[in-house]
Amino acid sequence: MTPLLEMRGITKTFPGVRALDDVSFSVATGEIHALVGENGAGKSTLMKVLSGVYPHGEYDGDIVYDGQVMKFGGIADSERRGIIIIHQELALVPLLSIAENLYLGNERATAGVISWRETFQRAEALLRKVGLREAPQTLVDRIGVGKQQLVEIAKALAKDVRLLILDEPTAALSESDSQALLDLILELKTQGVTSIIISHKLNEVRRVADTVTVLRDGATVATRNARTEPVSEDQIVRDMVGRSMEHRYPARARKVGARLFEVSDWSVTHPEHAERRVVRNVSFHVGVGEVVGIAGLMGAGRTELAMSLFGQSYGRNAKGRVQLNGRDIDVSTVRRAIDAGLAYVTEDRKALGLVLDETILKNITLANLEAVSNAGILKAQKEIQVAEKYRQAMNIRTPSVFQRVVNLSGGNQQKVVLSKWLFANPKVLILDEPTRGIDVGAKFEIYTIINDLARDGKGVLMISSEMPELLGMCDRIYVMNQGAFVGELTAQEASQERIMSLIVTE
Repeated sequence: MTPLLEMRGITKTFPGVRALDDVSFSVATGEIHALVGENGAGKSTLMKVLSGVYPHGEYDGDIVYDGQVMKFGGIADSERRGIIIIHQELALVPLLSIAENLYLGNERATAGVISWRETFQRAEALLRKVGLREAPQTLVDRIGVGKQQLVEIAKALAKDVRLLILDEPTAALSESDSQALLDLILELKTQGVTSIIISHKLNEVRRVADTVTVLRDGATVATRNARTEPVSEDQIVRDMVGRSMEHRYPARARKVGARLFEVSDWSVTHPEHAERRVVRNVSFHVGVGEVVGIAGLMGAGRTELAMSLFGQSYGRNAKGRVQLNGRDIDVSTVRRAIDAGLAYVTEDRKALGLVLDETILKNITLANLEAVSNAGILKAQKEIQVAEKYRQAMNIRTPSVFQRVVNLSGGNQQKVVLSKWLFANPKVLILDEPTRGIDVGAKFEIYTIINDLARDGKGVLMISSEMPELLGMCDRIYVMNQGAFVGELTAQEASQERIMSLIVTE
């Protein structure tokens, strides 16, 4: 197949770091090309070079597109050639309509006057093309994340996309939404759209990719043609991490003690609609040294439950009983929840878990400043010692604790969030999608940390949309649907089929 794109000898450096080292990468016309690698391997940096986020002159090497050397000065230049990138964090304006988002910066206008009739007609046609039945006038904040991802693809089609780049397109989607999106990518292929997909979900890569290129430490280590030879997940993992990973989940001697954390008849109403209960009479417990999972589809109420328990940071009219070591505790504010011994690792680390423009040091000590201060005055040397201790213990890949968190890979950012809460010395950790958007190598490290916490007698409550993760890590699993718990399974009883049957039969 004829190459639509060739990136030749691409090298990109940042102060003290070589992010890309002589990378060469080729994409054939009409194929779906998967780009995989560990967090920090250089995937997103390579795509930012291609799309003009890093303009010509800020990197070495050549971009050859349609047989011509390109010198993009910015995103607008690459978009004019039909190269469209959809980032993991969607770039939609929530309070604008779908149609307005589709043509934002690409308005249907004559002499500066927008033709709303043409805008809505074209938008409706594009929405049907990606399988959406919503009206173009619908506000974006009224549709779910899965549909917003389809709106982003419709937006790319509005710009006459030829090469579509999708960065972790299914990271925040449910299983059904993920399958719908992958089906759309396959359908676009039949219509002549070439795609590059960056993903850590290797089963999805194997399903849709014609070619798989693996980056490791900023260099290309393998390109495999999935059309001519079967490409296994084990092969991809070996290429990614440089070693075999026979066991995706580290072994743990499971020893569960007495009840540590117990919640009884917990109910919470929607923050704006007091008549709507989003958590309904939930009761559960976590033992000393136990890892307990919560399974359920997106929208089941899992995150709402977690946030409401952590200082009632979601919802209103929280009712029920929360106990630690058999005694009632006050979780009415975040400060009181922390003081009682709870910690919550949010599913959205960038928006809610970290101060991105601050250093690793400042983020790690943020939840327990009392431990690094004296009479309200921070002790700088103590802060450095604490941050350095966690940098080494958690294997945070960075030359210095003074590095800004925004410059870290997703896996290393997640380790900073975990470090912050471990320094607060909680008795119970609530982990909400703790491995979302990170690679298999970093996942294994996070799993090892979870096992260490359980071994040290902590209680761990783990929310995950990846059922194999829950099955591989948890001692017990509660199943949640429509704000209520509909089943409880031991590790021996649990399977993907049993979990799904509980969801769909309740």
